[in-house]
Amino acid sequence: MGEMVEVLLPDGASRRGQVIEFSDRFAVVQILEESTGIDVRFTRVRFAGTSARMPLSLDLLGRRFDGAGSPIDGLPAVVPERWKTIAGTPINPVAREKPSRPIVTGISAIDGLNTLVRGQKLPVFSAAGLPAREIAAQILRQAGTGGGERKPSPTGGKFAVVFAAMGITFREASFFLQEFEQSGAAGHTVVFLNLADDPTIERLLTPRFALTAAEYLAFDHGFDVLVILTDMTSYCDALREIATAREEIPGRRSYPGYMYTDLASLYERAGCIQGKPGSVTQLPLLTMPDDDITHPVPDLTGYITEGQIVLSRDLHRNGVYPPIDVLPSLSRLMNLGIGAGKTREDHRGVADQLYAFYAQGRELRRLEAIVGEEGLLESDRRLRRFADAFEREFVGQGTRGRNLEETLDSGWKLLRTLPKDQLTRIRAEHVGRYYGEPAATAARGTG
Repeated sequence: MGEMVEVLLPDGASRRGQVIEFSDRFAVVQILEESTGIDVRFTRVRFAGTSARMPLSLDLLGRRFDGAGSPIDGLPAVVPERWKTIAGTPINPVAREKPSRPIVTGISAIDGLNTLVRGQKLPVFSAAGLPAREIAAQILRQAGTGGGERKPSPTGGKFAVVFAAMGITFREASFFLQEFEQSGAAGHTVVFLNLADDPTIERLLTPRFALTAAEYLAFDHGFDVLVILTDMTSYCDALREIATAREEIPGRRSYPGYMYTDLASLYERAGCIQGKPGSVTQLPLLTMPDDDITHPVPDLTGYITEGQIVLSRDLHRNGVYPPIDVLPSLSRLMNLGIGAGKTREDHRGVADQLYAFYAQGRELRRLEAIVGEEGLLESDRRLRRFADAFEREFVGQGTRGRNLEETLDSGWKLLRTLPKDQLTRIRAEHVGRYYGEPAATAARGTG
């Protein structure tokens, strides 16, 4: 199962295929390219004896491949340092290193409230019409730099980006390729493109080729690798299409029952390994059909990954960019990557207090719709205004990146609009140090 096949045509041409089913008499081969012109009477089949493998060397950097790993940039094939199967092998849990180093994305709603940690898998839940690709491109430009000029790595070492596109349009692919060029990332980027008109079976191979390249760069050569996978919903739709063609028993919404296991085999390839300096951090993008976060694709993804970044259609309509809804968003590894010596000692308290006030302000919006603004107490009106300012000033930062000091300082600026005695989720010494003056000034003064 999964063995690669070379289909030899009478005219000397060849096409790639993969075994997708077999019995005691027959083997079913899925052609990865066009099947037109194949005459079974004169066609020969050569079995490779192995599943799909990938040639690996540092020559991967700066290259562009199709979804099945063949070069599409006009350059010759990669001269391999080694070959490796794309199925990957699970990281030994005992050998896993606990993620502990933050990656500053330059986006306050992520850095301040849902911190991304090196080796984490943090998906972006989007919906049709929302700017998920723009946010991914912004993270690509700013990751690890504190919102300023690009540094080699989020952790001071070597940095690489592996981008895998599954079922996206040519226009979307052009957008990302242009971003790579303009951001200066093209030289340390590996791109795998499976467009909407490419074979469906190839879509199942694309993320595995991408993650194989990422693991090689990370664990063989010490790169910190950011893997962007888009769109995972297209990947799951391809999985459903292939399962239907095989006449497999369908599960929820006709997706195959093993989709959870299949997604886990991809997502669990992120992480850090003890004794090795590199890391694989995943940023999968997926589209929620009908804005439904309970749809099987986001639902199963949320179970496997360490949180999610959820985009809001209401914020997008109100002109807030990036339209990240911080209340359903979550980074389960955030506490491992923040605090004294990592970000700043007041980070956890500021995040908790902002969450609490914003959640109360959101609830008061519903109450205001019933009783009107005059029916609210003055303290409630302050919280209501806080929620508006939070969305407008903290979340809605625009395309300009912020470093971590600017993010926390922006949070303290909002907190100063409320009485000091209401800051019950922040330690008293931190309130005394940062409440009365800009946080960056206070931090310099205590240094």
